[in-house]
Amino acid sequence: MSDYAIEAEGLVKRYGKHTALDGVDLRAREGTMLSVLGPNGAGKTTAIRILATLTGLDAGTARVGGMDVTRDAAKVRRIIGLTGQYATLDEELTGLGNLILIGRLLDLRKPEASRRAAELLERFGLTEAARKPVATYSGGMRRRLDLAASLVGRPRVVFLDEPSVDLDPGKREELWRIIRELTADGVSVLLTTQYLEEADALADEISVIDQGRVIAHGTPPELKRIVGGQAIATRLKNPADVEKAAAILASVSGHPVERAAQHGLIAPVDNDRMMFEVTRRLEAEGVEVAEFALRLPSLDEVFFTLTGAPAKSATDEAERSHT
Repeated sequence: MSDYAIEAEGLVKRYGKHTALDGVDLRAREGTMLSVLGPNGAGKTTAIRILATLTGLDAGTARVGGMDVTRDAAKVRRIIGLTGQYATLDEELTGLGNLILIGRLLDLRKPEASRRAAELLERFGLTEAARKPVATYSGGMRRRLDLAASLVGRPRVVFLDEPSVDLDPGKREELWRIIRELTADGVSVLLTTQYLEEADALADEISVIDQGRVIAHGTPPELKRIVGGQAIATRLKNPADVEKAAAILASVSGHPVERAAQHGLIAPVDNDRMMFEVTRRLEAEGVEVAEFALRLPSLDEVFFTLTGAPAKSATDEAERSHT
């Protein structure tokens, strides 16, 4: 039996003359999270729709839980959960009513559906609002209820397509906690997101898609090494020490030093040992630092290097036009 919860090979999907996917390969191991990143129209939502059996493919193969998404579509639907870019809830029903309805549609007996609904409402912090119509819910509450709805059937694989859209930072952190709990429980997750820090914080592996093709794949640290090596980032306590510190960084690293806000300096380094030499020389010169870190490039820098464009906060409008 395969160790992969999700396996896609050579996925091709066309909409008229537009090729949304042009030979995409994706793999996610059991109990891990794969994040799929890409600029607008790259094909992320199209890939999820194929894997979730919502749309057919023109070429290639895809298996979820070891089952073919075309031949065994009904069986695949029994083991997956999906949270899309927009909440798909009945606004006239209460939160409790929505979850019970989904449970009944999944062939749960009414008492079992009620118990599962109550359990999920508590888990997502929605117990107090359980008997209120969804129309009265805030955007963050709807997103949490939508995710809860995707978990009613205790899925083995969950697809999260831009789950953090419209959430404030506090609610996003709360959602991250819930997602981490899913993978800790052995659930496999495929996440698309417009927030690169979200992928960095949550994903075991990341695939970057551009123009319908996978252009890079690896763990977050592996992808960050595409941009280059490590860098020392420091912020000084005394602005009068900036020039002295910049000279030390340039001398040790052998690279140009970038000036940052609030008396900050950034310099690439070729190895970890340079950090200790910089620390020693700063101390010898009496330069006090407020912050000092050895860091890899950010995923934003990786994204720009791979795609030639900065990460954007818009979602895949081109793909949605075909949904």
